[in-house]
Amino acid sequence: MNHPVVLSFSGHDPSGGAGVQADIETLVSHQCHSCSVITALTEQDSRNIKKLIPQKPQDIIDQANTVLNDFQVQAIKIGLIGHHDTALAIQSVLLQHPLIPVILDPVLAAGGGTSLANDALIHSITELLLPCTTVLTPNSEEARILANQTKLTDCGKTLLSKGCDFVLITGTHEQSSTVNNQLFQLNEKTETFSWDRLPNNYHGSGCTLASSIAALIAQGLNPFTAIAEAQEYTWNALEDAYCPGEGQFNPNRLFWMEDGQ
Repeated sequence: MNHPVVLSFSGHDPSGGAGVQADIETLVSHQCHSCSVITALTEQDSRNIKKLIPQKPQDIIDQANTVLNDFQVQAIKIGLIGHHDTALAIQSVLLQHPLIPVILDPVLAAGGGTSLANDALIHSITELLLPCTTVLTPNSEEARILANQTKLTDCGKTLLSKGCDFVLITGTHEQSSTVNNQLFQLNEKTETFSWDRLPNNYHGSGCTLASSIAALIAQGLNPFTAIAEAQEYTWNALEDAYCPGEGQFNPNRLFWMEDGQ
């Protein structure tokens, strides 16, 4: 059985709901082999992040290069970055491997509201990482911050102009009866994917979506198809979510293993 390799740059979530744990569960669900480089340790629970501990940039570079020198990596997924020096370290790795598709989930704040990106990091993401990005997956709030625009259509166009091939702006934070995710592509019309709005708040939904896209691209799907199918996988994981703590719900990324599925 073919198990394409996906390398993720992610934070460690000791509560198990997001970050590298979410990446691994999602990649395994898509029959991919998960390699990972931890960008930051965190102190967090199911409610919020209390502390962020960035890892040394050279250690991040060395770990990634060691993996890339051994494995044929089919896709790279980037999640929590946490510090502008980390962004610079990741860029140095990406520039050495320009043919590997990159899926970037720009984590700028925790679900509980804690800010995880200052102005220096936001600038580094837009100027250093977006030119290396195949698929960018911000939520609407992150898109407005990165693009410094208000209207989501303007955000999508601005982020494309920074060098991304695809920008999927998710709509869970918008005041709409359905969740409307907008996909922007160069020289193509905007596509809108509408999903039933689910009742809870979720921990790690963005990680799940981006990792699913990365896995499906690694499996050989074109980005548009991967983006469409990853949304369905993520929605199913959210619909079957569970609440292990006293805060947000966790997506059940292994929903397909449950009895009756």
